[in-house]
Amino acid sequence: MKFKAIKPVGMLVTAATAMSLVSCGSKQQQQMQMPAPQIATITVGYGTSDVESGYPATLKGKTDIDIRPQVTGFITKVCVDEGQQVHKGQVLFQLDPVQFQAAVESAEAQVRLAETSLATAQLTADNKRKLFDKNIISEYEWQLAANSLAQAKSQLSAAKAQLVSAKKNLAYTVVTAPSNGVIGSIPNREGSLASPSSAQPLTTVSDNSQIYAYFSLNEKDILKLAQNGAKSLNSSVSQMPEVSLRLANGEIYPEKGKVATVSGVIDNTTGAATVRALFENKSGMLRSGSTGMVLIPQSTDSVLLIPQKATFEMQDRKFVYVVNDSNIVSTQPITVSPVTDGKNFVVLSGLQPGQRIAVEGIGTKVRDGITIVPTDPSAAQQPAAQPQK
Repeated sequence: MKFKAIKPVGMLVTAATAMSLVSCGSKQQQQMQMPAPQIATITVGYGTSDVESGYPATLKGKTDIDIRPQVTGFITKVCVDEGQQVHKGQVLFQLDPVQFQAAVESAEAQVRLAETSLATAQLTADNKRKLFDKNIISEYEWQLAANSLAQAKSQLSAAKAQLVSAKKNLAYTVVTAPSNGVIGSIPNREGSLASPSSAQPLTTVSDNSQIYAYFSLNEKDILKLAQNGAKSLNSSVSQMPEVSLRLANGEIYPEKGKVATVSGVIDNTTGAATVRALFENKSGMLRSGSTGMVLIPQSTDSVLLIPQKATFEMQDRKFVYVVNDSNIVSTQPITVSPVTDGKNFVVLSGLQPGQRIAVEGIGTKVRDGITIVPTDPSAAQQPAAQPQK
């Protein structure tokens, strides 16, 4: 019987285990020997916050005049187009004048007839007066002639008034612009029946040389504006800084505006008062009926300011990484003001002046509990030195 040689399995296992332990030990040493990351930090302190509060606004022209005819008639000509700039007195529409011209001619005929009747009544009255003075006729007959004369005069006055009215109606068939402005939409064209009682106007003439931006302030904002009653609202409005207007496309209108009025009554349904800001519109960029955002600057002194990039959000809460005296990082929840300048947050709670926070590596290098090497943020922003050739 032959026996096979037994391989030293136990020795192989022992050697593999030893190599594995050595490998793990070396990894732990490498991890323990990894240098602390260099992270830029700042010291939290007081500063001045210059922010802009935005309020949705509706833009209206200085005057928006609905154009309606003074008489009823069919449109025979539309003399302008939508968006056209017009001047005061310019012809906008023409209505069919046939019936109104006929009314003028009829009124003129009535005037001539009344003038003839008056002349006849005048002759009769003069003759009767002479006869009465000679006691040829009675006073009654003379009085009848005098009354007929007075009636003829009244009829002439009425005929003349009718003629004036007919001429006005004829003139109303030409619809003109009541002021300088821009033509709005024109829903009715040639052949349409135009009437003063129509629900829809012929068009709208908007004077856009100046634009009013209407927006709302709630009761809290109004009290803040009036400094809780320390100043009158009118004086506060007159001392307000110039405001800006953000257009619907996100651009800022180049002209600054001024808050002109604040409504003296707060709407019970909305709890807000209507505010009107005035913007010059020499270029005609702004149009009546459009929308925008009125931006009111607000400057607040002695507030805690931190860069927005130093924060991160989790479960609808904002946090920062606070660095203690041992350069160990810890997570700190904070509360910030909803109004920002786009770069910084105003801290309402969670931080104290003098604390250090990390301002770089948020969400990548920095995490809770690690030790860092603080650096100056300005040094981190400097460009790297170019290698010498």
